[in-house]
Amino acid sequence: MRVELLFWAGCPSHPKALADLREALADTGLDPDCVIVREVDDELGAEAEEFVGSPTIRIDGLDVQPPGDEPTGLTCRVYRRRDGRISPTPDPADLREALRAASSSAGARS
Repeated sequence: MRVELLFWAGCPSHPKALADLREALADTGLDPDCVIVREVDDELGAEAEEFVGSPTIRIDGLDVQPPGDEPTGLTCRVYRRRDGRISPTPDPADLREALRAASSSAGARS
């Protein structure tokens, strides 16, 4: 399983997102140090990565909260939590759910 956190240095939310992601990995019995952290530092890179803002977390290439038709760019991302609140980071429950789903599909392919 490939777990990535993409960020833009101009957005202060990525350390919290990384901590939440590592905690979710540990909670689901996965290695919290497996996260590949990559900086997106220009508009061309944002377009090439289909990066709609920082932080973006992908598991096996899939965004944990697909952004819809948001434009790519160097910006801070906004997430909607399960309780309806707006947040600069994904809901930890969404992270755990995405990790469990990817883990089960990886197991099914083995």
